[in-house]
Amino acid sequence: MPDLTRNAVDVLPEGRLAQQLEAGKPLRVKLGIDPTTADIHLGHTVVLEKLAEFQRVGHTVVLIIGDFTARVGDPSGRSNTRPLPSREEVEANAATYQEQAFKILDRERTEVRRNSEWLEMSASDLLRLMSMTTVARLLERDDFQKRMAANQAIAAYELMYPLLQGYDSVAIEADLELGGTDQKFNLLFGRDVQAAYGLPPEKIQSIMTLPILVGTDGVQKMSKSLGNYVGVTDPPGEMFGKLMSIPDEAMPEYYRLLLGEEPAAAGPNEAKRELARRLVDRFHGGGAGERAEAEFNRLFVDHAPPEDIEELALGPFLSNGGEEVHLPRLIAAAFEISSSEGRRLLAQGGVKLDGEPVPDGALDLPASGLDGKVLQVGKRRFKRLRAGAGGNSPAG
Repeated sequence: MPDLTRNAVDVLPEGRLAQQLEAGKPLRVKLGIDPTTADIHLGHTVVLEKLAEFQRVGHTVVLIIGDFTARVGDPSGRSNTRPLPSREEVEANAATYQEQAFKILDRERTEVRRNSEWLEMSASDLLRLMSMTTVARLLERDDFQKRMAANQAIAAYELMYPLLQGYDSVAIEADLELGGTDQKFNLLFGRDVQAAYGLPPEKIQSIMTLPILVGTDGVQKMSKSLGNYVGVTDPPGEMFGKLMSIPDEAMPEYYRLLLGEEPAAAGPNEAKRELARRLVDRFHGGGAGERAEAEFNRLFVDHAPPEDIEELALGPFLSNGGEEVHLPRLIAAAFEISSSEGRRLLAQGGVKLDGEPVPDGALDLPASGLDGKVLQVGKRRFKRLRAGAGGNSPAG
């Protein structure tokens, strides 16, 4: 039997999970994910891998897609009120989250629920839920204490979040709830809500918190909004390159939380390569890691462009009677960024043509000299420019 508490920070109440496991009854293990963005990153996989461990020994995972709570916004770790996403954004993200989670979880042993099933409740049921606690209890959380001390606003709906998440545990009869360490208040509050709805002590969930993976900057937690994330759907080369960029001191944490082991005695560069190969293989299939490493070496050791570069036709971007190309607009279309971002990259020297930096201020270039050249933004994004009206395709 594997140690299901490996890497856990809190397992509460003390001794409760051990009793549940010794009873021999399959547990309903809950994880709630709010689809506020479209992608799952490696930070999310720390908890997902723990869920998969419970699945492998016979327990049922209940994955709650927080399509209702996403419209409220979890205040955990927030220094201000989160902007509310639209229903359409939540729906699109929810579909993506679910499919990405099945890269780790066993689809057949996972019960997927959306909390709008029970949280779109009547006013009387909502008032009953609100009567289960006090404002003073809700304000105990550290995030709110810090915001009040800094005289920062707390929206009334944010106070509702732990109540709503706690009711999820009532609705699906959770035996155990998992989350990151920033979720400790919410997870424990779920126990309070279960008790308030009359569940006997033996039916109230235990909780487990897991470490929060630091981002590729080695400083802040991994987050798409901070730009320090590695997405599970990132292309192999991009995933490999991002993992090679993490600081040496973050390596033990990545190995421990993502691979379940300590780094080998090899130097930090080889340890990163091993980590990157194995994670690329995990999410893209066997052999993908070696191919991504070869491409990484081509780009950053041999300083050569990739072998396969998508072509971009210049026709739609011609100006001045077809004589010139407006570079910010070309960059924006080629790499799906804004024209202002394209100008910023140009000003910072982050745009190259055939490996040579484009001078700051070169916003319009002669079209005649661009056919066949490789346009590069940053370290890992390339397009080969072709004269013509349209029709982009991979080029060998």
